[in-house]
Amino acid sequence: MSLAPRAVLVHRTTEYEELLARHGTHGQAAFVLAGRGRSIEEVARRHERTRQALADVAAAVPLQWRHCRVERADLDRFLFAPEDVVVVVGQDGLVANAAKYLSGQPVIGIDTDPGRNPGVLVRHRPADAAALMRASVVPGGRAEELTMVEAVADDTQRLLALNEIYLGPPGHQTARYRLGPDPADSPAEPQASSGVLVGTGTGATGWLRSLWQERRSPLPLPGPADPRLLWFVREAWPSPATGTSFVSGELGRGQGLRLTVESDRVVVFGDGMEADALELTWGQSVRLGVSDTALRLAV
Repeated sequence: MSLAPRAVLVHRTTEYEELLARHGTHGQAAFVLAGRGRSIEEVARRHERTRQALADVAAAVPLQWRHCRVERADLDRFLFAPEDVVVVVGQDGLVANAAKYLSGQPVIGIDTDPGRNPGVLVRHRPADAAALMRASVVPGGRAEELTMVEAVADDTQRLLALNEIYLGPPGHQTARYRLGPDPADSPAEPQASSGVLVGTGTGATGWLRSLWQERRSPLPLPGPADPRLLWFVREAWPSPATGTSFVSGELGRGQGLRLTVESDRVVVFGDGMEADALELTWGQSVRLGVSDTALRLAV
């Protein structure tokens, strides 16, 4: 007997909850903000809208289904199952935060604050949740397949991201490494920089786009479903031992970019989730490319 679907409601701590955790009570938080010329009321209203949206979505889960909730900070410890339907209740970035832990499960993005969120990934309202959940388990249900980027280290560690993957020093130091196309026996350039960014079409509205504009890159930005990535080296430093001739490019499906570490430590993380990073040490290598896994986002 197959298991009934499980609705996994992904959410994050609100700004109001963070203020209460820091200051203890509503009154104390309001007092502190008032001393800075700010009001707590708008933060509290956004909190109530988010809580109400989460309650509405939970009530919309079909009666035969199982369901649970997971907070953003616990995503790296949560075990998603093949029969899960992931319902992200919050901002666009929360979809990206959840995407790296999935392996093809359908994702529904619910916007808790229309007009404040761009709504690129959280495209729906709480009232749509019931119909979207039922449609997500119907064979051939409508979904957009969004390209993801992956990093695979030589010790088999693997990292997925929906927007971008960053490789670089853990602090404000300079990372030293060799960078070149895959396979491993291709020519590679020794470099010293503040890191390398590899991004997707979904990420082309954020960090990737800022680098693209800064470089006045002639490469066309990919669309969210394009099986193509762009990559840029950040602040490459020329020296007698390091070069700057291989600092940007694009990767299609089957193509790869290989980085071999030549400093004490390099971190690799995706979509801003620094707490869940791969750590590579001197001599290790990592391959970046288009992932075979895509994000199935309900449309």
